Order: sequence, then structure tokens, then C-alpha cells
Amino acid sequence: MEIIKVEGIVLTETPYSETSKIINIITKEYGTIGVIAKGAKSIKSKLRSVSTKLTFGYFHIYYKEKGLSTLVNVDVIDNLSNIKTNITNVSYAYYILELVNQVMKHEYNKQIFDLLIASLIKINEGFDAGVITNIIELKMLDYLGVRPIIDECALCGSKVNIITISGDRGGYICNKCIRNEYIVSDKTIKLIRMFYYVDISKISKLSISDKVKYELDMFVNSYYDRYTGIYLKSKKFIKDIKKLNI
Repeated sequence: MEIIKVEGIVLTETPYSETSKIINIITKEYGTIGVIAKGAKSIKSKLRSVSTKLTFGYFHIYYKEKGLSTLVNVDVIDNLSNIKTNITNVSYAYYILELVNQVMKHEYNKQIFDLLIASLIKINEGFDAGVITNIIELKMLDYLGVRPIIDECALCGSKVNIITISGDRGGYICNKCIRNEYIVSDKTIKLIRMFYYVDISKISKLSISDKVKYELDMFVNSYYDRYTGIYLKSKKFIKDIKKLNI
């Protein structure tokens, strides 16, 4: 069996026998694959530290299209150490991993992997984890086939006098179509559209008020609830952490 090299990041790790474990890796080449890391639980194993959740690198494996592949070695690209030392960042990172895994089940695309890695690197660099998460959540909507309407009013198609945005109603709302919706700030309206199109890897500054962060997160959450059918436990954990930080 030939050894191949894939770029990936560890999604989950599960004990397997007394010394080994099975890891699921989100890869650029094959989507999410299952791999057995033999002996990885042993203290002296070279695979011990490189088969843990959030390990990002080049994985050398005996690849099987069906069934478990076997891990041989890992060349670590980035250990994402700044994420791993902060419980809030870890929580957002785990959620992003799970979200991308779900999206890849709907549609596999190498660009999804690139967005995943770009978002984790930005969080590792110190950018606001909540905002980065909202950005990748917005971008995942395209791959889920439920793109929000953010170029015109979602109800009448008007491109002028946009006054707010609603997750329940599918996007922008103009002053003629608004009913009882919460009116977000002009900054939020502009940022949602900008974040939808921005290249995450090129973000160099994020200066956003708490009010705008709240409105951005409120829209994304309501839109996901209304149109995607994706409900992840890791998202609930993030909400619980936010409550503790209040």
C-alpha cells in the first residue's frame, strides 16, 4: 500500500485499544477521513503529540478509500498554540471544525478547507474569535445552498433605503417592507455584506463595537436556525461561555 501525503487538521480523537486511537481528519484532498494512529497513546510514541485535536499539518498515511487509513507520520504546519491556551478560542475553533465537517457532508470543496484554515489562523493570531466565526458562518451558507439576500431587499428587490437585516426574512429589508423587525445599525448592514465577500486570509484589522458584534451574531444565529437545520452542541457551549463572561 502506497503512503500518501495529505494536508489536514484533526477533528476528533477516540481511544482504540490500550495504546492506539482513531482520529478523524478534515483533509483538503479527500474531505473528512478516519485514520488509526497505532501506539499514539504511548508516552514514547512519535504520534502522541501530533494526533491530537486541532493538529494542523501534512499527514503521511496509508490511505484506504473505504475503511480506516493508517497514520505514519505528521509534518506539523502550525500547532495553533495561542488557540489551545484560551478556552474561549478553543470553543470557537471546535465549533468551526464541526461546522465545516457538516458542510463538507453537504458539499465537498477544497475552498471550504482553505476557509477553515484561514479562520483558525486568524483566531490564533489574536483576532476576535466570535467575529471570525461569524464570517466563516456567512461564507458556509453558499455551500449549504441558502445564501442570504444582501445585495437588495429580500422582499421587494429594492437596492435603496435598506434599513435593517433579518435572519427570519432572509436578508436585507428596505424601509417600505419593514414590519416589526429589530433595526440594526448602518455599520452592521455594511459589515455583513463586507464579511460575506472578504478574503479571511487578508484581514489585517477588526475594530468592531460590542453592539455591532451582537447584531452580527444575532443575524447569523437566526439565519442558521431558520434556513440550515444545523444544530451543533459546540455552539451551545459557546453561548454558555458568553453567559459566564457577562
